[in-house]
Amino acid sequence: MSSELQIRHEQLTIADLMNRHEKKELNLSPTFQRKSVWRDRDRHLLIESLLRGFPIPAIFLYQRNEAGRLCYDVIDGKQRLESILRFVGSLRPAFTVKAMFPGFDAPQQVNATSLKRNKSHMTLIRSHLLQYRIPVVQVNGDLSDIVELFVRINSTGKPLTPQEKRNAKYSGSDLLQAATSLANKLEPKLDALGVFNAAQKSRMKHVEFCAEIILSMHQGDVLNKKAAVDRVMAAKAMPVAQLKKSTAAAFTTISLVARMFPELASTRFKQTVDFYTLVVLVGKLQAEGAILIERHRNAMAWDLLKAFGVEVDRMREQQRKVQGAGDGQENYRDYLMTVSQMTDDISQRRHREKLLRGILGSVFASRDGQRGFSPEQRRLLWNSSADKRCTECGVKLSWGNFSVDHVDPHSRGGRSALENAALICQPCNSSKGNRLKTRRITR
Repeated sequence: MSSELQIRHEQLTIADLMNRHEKKELNLSPTFQRKSVWRDRDRHLLIESLLRGFPIPAIFLYQRNEAGRLCYDVIDGKQRLESILRFVGSLRPAFTVKAMFPGFDAPQQVNATSLKRNKSHMTLIRSHLLQYRIPVVQVNGDLSDIVELFVRINSTGKPLTPQEKRNAKYSGSDLLQAATSLANKLEPKLDALGVFNAAQKSRMKHVEFCAEIILSMHQGDVLNKKAAVDRVMAAKAMPVAQLKKSTAAAFTTISLVARMFPELASTRFKQTVDFYTLVVLVGKLQAEGAILIERHRNAMAWDLLKAFGVEVDRMREQQRKVQGAGDGQENYRDYLMTVSQMTDDISQRRHREKLLRGILGSVFASRDGQRGFSPEQRRLLWNSSADKRCTECGVKLSWGNFSVDHVDPHSRGGRSALENAALICQPCNSSKGNRLKTRRITR
């Protein structure tokens, strides 16, 4: 850490800190700060300590100049300040504390509303609270030193997760910003699939996951765990255009998985390691031209995936009872081994993907490599058709204004072959999209 870091110790009252917050001088969420991780019980205990006059640890603030005025970024003490401001009503949601306070014979229920009442006992509590002095360490220096101080302070107690350290260290990273935005956009889908609980999201696990998926889409393969994420964030190795493309691909792929397997929350594949492999595999299948939007294929894939997950879970139960794998259980044992290790390295991820591809790969046929119909096919269709009318609206067609339509849409596996071709007018062809045709051409 730099020797030029300037530190000043002082004491500020809660009223002083409230005033800074109201003047928008107190920044609870600088880019390097982590999300709230305190439970309601933690907040209640803090307020009770304050009202009973117990000392609390110091708060660390980074003083900087922003557009000609002082601003204080919270380095350490965010949870304490947030709890205090919520209790007095400066932040939402507020909360109530019931406790025994000095000078009272019975427990008192206190919240932001009751503190504003002009009753003698509330006036006493309010005065005591607002005049409570909190030790404050005010720090000045380079941002890199401030971030290092933040990481060091938060390496004890409830330590920072690897992603929270990344968030602090690479707060200006394009990849981190893209991953954060993607995690926010996908949150409803990830919640429905049960991939991350509230505690995991508070520790930024969903952001870490999205960063990995973005890089996996960029590389077209599984990653070697988190090392690649740190490398790209540090070196800014991915061009902006590629980052946008890979982020869009990650959004599309995870949305597709949610559409294909909406009941995933009931299986083991909602777990992060399993879900990561499933997402990367679906991304690869999509890149290979597999048909991933047909309902009956998806239903078949879901049945296979669910059955496989059940057998893997059964294998885990056998292991708990110290029972080995029986005949035909080798794949379930091998899959379980890839998710039961202390580390999830690239060899485990690749083997897990191989096993899942063996289950799902054959379900999804590839699209025809020929997207449109050749000139020869167009002439053969026209000259062999007895009724030269649009098969959608019935309008009479001429050689100069007809189109050729896939009866079974190309996106759903329809081939660019004459037996799957129909005459259609250009407006109907444009509006039909990938809907199945209601009737075939009569020749």
